[in-house]
Amino acid sequence: MIGFIGCGNMATAIIRGLVSSGKYNTKDIAVYDICREKAETFAKELSLTVTESEKEIAEKCDTVVLSVKPDVFPSLLGKIGEELKANDPLIISIAAGKTTEFISSLLPYSPRLVRIMPNINAKVQAAISAYCGNERATDSDKSYVKEFCDSFGRGMEIAEKNFSIYSAIGGCSPAFAFMFIDSLAMAAVKNGMTKAQALEAAAQAVLGSAKLILESDDHPRKLVDAVCSPGGTTIEGVCALQEKGFEAAVEAAVEAAYNKDKRL
Repeated sequence: MIGFIGCGNMATAIIRGLVSSGKYNTKDIAVYDICREKAETFAKELSLTVTESEKEIAEKCDTVVLSVKPDVFPSLLGKIGEELKANDPLIISIAAGKTTEFISSLLPYSPRLVRIMPNINAKVQAAISAYCGNERATDSDKSYVKEFCDSFGRGMEIAEKNFSIYSAIGGCSPAFAFMFIDSLAMAAVKNGMTKAQALEAAAQAVLGSAKLILESDDHPRKLVDAVCSPGGTTIEGVCALQEKGFEAAVEAAVEAAYNKDKRL
């Protein structure tokens, strides 16, 4: 059984992805949240199991997903450390900024621990999720986590030293993309298009562009050049973006997110 401690936005997005994939039986997913009503409402919607306490998750589940805020880790793990030690489940953490070494230091034993960083696109089975394991995590554990991540998008193993910068481009970037899509749509509305049509057009264009990058061997700059006809409309827009500091703004956003993650 997979047990989730915490039913926040990311946990519920992951669980929805797991269920939608068809690879996981809802009765084999248990949830606990300090807000009992929130856990019960969510569990009822998907026919999940609700536990009475976080200790019950630690005692009974083969996989325990820690999906609480990073600052809760010391008190939570201090409370359930002995239960985790006795059960020795695979522990998956989705906390930003908290290393496997830090998490292990809060427990009375050396756990089988894998750290992952998904994003909100798990809701539509399109997340990109980085993962890395500590020394006790076996190849089998990491293969399981890869399959776990693939069920709501795509998993990729990276070195833990790169987690902070990955978090900025993999975890935070959906918000940046949403802003970009909405800005495209608003500009279209300004020029007479309905917001609904504009959002559909902009979102599909961005979706297709991402798919083209993933499936093409061409560098993104080469693809930009392919769209920009001499003297055409696209090159005018590209030059305007550069003039207004588009690339510098994106780089600044990534740096800000990276630095914040390092401070967590």
